[in-house]
Amino acid sequence: MSNWVIRCEGLSKLYRIGLKEQVHETLAGTVVDFLRTPVRNFKRLRSLANISAAEANDADVIWALRAVSFEVREGEVFGIIGANGAGKSTLLKTLSGITEPSSGRALIRGRVASLLEVGTGFHSELTGRENVYLNGTILGMKKAEVDKKFDEIVAFSGVEKFIDTPVKRYSSGMKVRLGFAVAAHLDPEILLIDEVLAVGDASFQKKCIGKMEDVAQGGRTVLFVSHNMGAVSKLCNRAILLDGGVVVQEGEADDVVSDYLANAGNEPGEVRWSDPACAPGGDAARIVAVRAYSEERDMPPFPIDRPLKLEVDYLILQEGARTYVAFRLTDPAGSFVLASMNAPETALAEDPYFCTPLSRGVYRTTCTIPAEVLNDIRYSLSVSIVSLPPPNVLAEVNDAITFSILDTGKMRPAWLAGRWPGTVRMRLKWSTTGPKNTGAACAV
Repeated sequence: MSNWVIRCEGLSKLYRIGLKEQVHETLAGTVVDFLRTPVRNFKRLRSLANISAAEANDADVIWALRAVSFEVREGEVFGIIGANGAGKSTLLKTLSGITEPSSGRALIRGRVASLLEVGTGFHSELTGRENVYLNGTILGMKKAEVDKKFDEIVAFSGVEKFIDTPVKRYSSGMKVRLGFAVAAHLDPEILLIDEVLAVGDASFQKKCIGKMEDVAQGGRTVLFVSHNMGAVSKLCNRAILLDGGVVVQEGEADDVVSDYLANAGNEPGEVRWSDPACAPGGDAARIVAVRAYSEERDMPPFPIDRPLKLEVDYLILQEGARTYVAFRLTDPAGSFVLASMNAPETALAEDPYFCTPLSRGVYRTTCTIPAEVLNDIRYSLSVSIVSLPPPNVLAEVNDAITFSILDTGKMRPAWLAGRWPGTVRMRLKWSTTGPKNTGAACAV
């Protein structure tokens, strides 16, 4: 018998969506439509759950999953990646039994614990302590099992001080920490995780990764959905890539991630929000444009031997706001590369609240990265507008734009083939000492 613990065979899920109603130009047409509406709505209600093969391609039907087939072996950490709307969360909800498939089947051997959304299964009026026992019961655990792991769960979550506080008073980060701690510590044979690393600070994300590694090493199975390609590459043995509800690639995690990143859309070099009311932010500030450009090009890829400018246009809506702009760069694997903010060189040491009060209006802040610093890879730029004191994010866009750096060949000798390793690359000052008669040393 095969050692699989999860097997999907032609798994499909269809949903019926609403379409824009027809607007009649005549009074007679409107009256007739009004009289037909109850019958039409009754037919729609009956067809919500059952969609025939003939209706599967109707305009108001979408495929969230379409003929998805794969196997996950015992003790494997299996990644599921893809763009937003690709069907990743629907797949996990189907495997966990929350959603029934329209066709096909999913076979699972073992007890399943799932963390699909922040605070899944929590009752907001109950305390953290009570929700730990409630979640444990939902996962099929006995009270004695929860008692045995309770202290370890609470310590891992880091919410000891608030464990007897109602969960409705928890932040989203506190909820997801406690939810992950329960799911990971109650010894399920299979653990389903959907974007848990999207919430929480860096130290908690590190603890999550370590715990998932421990779970896998203990012979249990993990299905991991994430947009963090670095975490997928680090944790997963194999992965599938979903696109439009269809499995377009399956294989070793590193190979699937590399191919996904290599084909992940185009790089316009700029994103702009024409309507400020829809721009990222709130009542105090909004980001209206983010762009990257060099002296020679306003579209990626940018030459490696020329300075690169990163720029943000933003709207200050609160008179006298003390704000600064922060840029963050990540590499194709989602790993942090560098960050910078528009603070004077001496400001941090002399004045912790260095920001100059700003009047209402539109501002443009530009940061220049020197030539010969970034390597010839694709980078992702995130932007934040932060106020002081205390630090408070007024507006933020994660992965606002992506751009590639073009290796012009001017930073290395002709005989050095292949891409220079690393996420940054720069000329450093070197010196060599030795016998005076040895001549000049080779320098690259």
